Amino acid sequence: MEYIFLAARDLIDNQKVQAIIGPQTWAETSLVAEVCTQKSIPFLSLADATPEWAMKKWPFLLQSSPRQIMQMKAIAEIVKSWKLYNVSMIYEDGDSSSTEVLSRLSEALTSVGTELSNVLTVPPLVSSSLSQQLEKLREGQCRVLIVHLSFPLALHLFETAKRMDMMGEGNVWITTGTFTSLVHSLNASTISNMQGVIGVKSYIPKLWHQYGNFYHRFRKKFSSENFEEFNYEPGIFATEAYDAATIVVDSMRKTNKKGGQFLLDKILRSNFTGLSGQIQFNGHERAPKHTFQIINVIGSSYREIGFWSDGLGFSKSLDPNASYSSSVKELGKVVNPTCDIRLRIGVPSMSIFKQYANVIQDHSENVTSFKGFAIDLFYETVKKLPYHLEYDYFAFNGTYDELVKQVYLKVRFITPVCCSSLHY
Repeated sequence: MEYIFLAARDLIDNQKVQAIIGPQTWAETSLVAEVCTQKSIPFLSLADATPEWAMKKWPFLLQSSPRQIMQMKAIAEIVKSWKLYNVSMIYEDGDSSSTEVLSRLSEALTSVGTELSNVLTVPPLVSSSLSQQLEKLREGQCRVLIVHLSFPLALHLFETAKRMDMMGEGNVWITTGTFTSLVHSLNASTISNMQGVIGVKSYIPKLWHQYGNFYHRFRKKFSSENFEEFNYEPGIFATEAYDAATIVVDSMRKTNKKGGQFLLDKILRSNFTGLSGQIQFNGHERAPKHTFQIINVIGSSYREIGFWSDGLGFSKSLDPNASYSSSVKELGKVVNPTCDIRLRIGVPSMSIFKQYANVIQDHSENVTSFKGFAIDLFYETVKKLPYHLEYDYFAFNGTYDELVKQVYLKVRFITPVCCSSLHY
């Protein structure tokens, strides 16, 4: 990190630098921001989130990528749609911007009637202890795991989770834009570790009168310099970097190449539509995005299932006549085996004490009903749960011991009502 500080200072001292477009990590950004403030040089940060205190401490630091905090609200609405209430978050330790993300996610979840039950911090370097940390999240029948990690760490996480058989039934994985925005660059082998993952990412408006030219030039240059890559599509990070450069160039033209405070003031007054969306600053940070795209990883790639817009909800498109819904389910089927877990409640049909548990079969109507104290107790218990529970009763033709043994044998979601218990 000290090397970054010295390199930035030497570059500014030895070159006629008027502005710097920054790295994507907060740790690197904080070092360069100190140098730029000392030299009165505008520094446009591309980090995921810049703490508010930092922009007060370093007045030449600007957040040029739109803040992604609003996507926490989108994630909370997804969780609400499926009535999932056991939520955990996995985020990178040592990243101060993650603290704000965690706080905003907690607020968003609370507003929809749920809360974070677990928070797992992952060290910034790949560690063999990750599997041990994931073991802590195994409790519970349906878990929602929200992942806010850098790209390399997220890849390691999913590889580990797949090896531990945590990517299938029993877990719902949701990734934030930090990772989701780069999913398009993954090959089929890597993406096989992520089947069923739901991702939220920034929406890139396809402004073809501007985007088309950039799109073709980017693909040509990127493929020539990175021939080992198989995907040359520009993502949100490429468009944000391009927009940051455009902001600086346009501002320099308007100030006759004057730097320092003159250039900073002109940058802060920027107001135009860039490749990544509207370019406008609120204070020293770019106005946040209010529309996000939702994807679902399936097969050897992913599919775009729709959008979420703040104040409007979910939609399949962003057309002027698009219809909106409060539930992500309206976007169609999402490939994830745990979105609708439904318990099977076994009721002994050979019960001696009918007042306790009784299976009543009406053969003329082909209807089976379930009565008794155990049924009433189970029903009242379910009403007290802080979440919605889907379940069906079924008649079990066997002894109590045989019914209880079904749980030991892990027969799919069988819970004996005779024990008045909830297995969830």
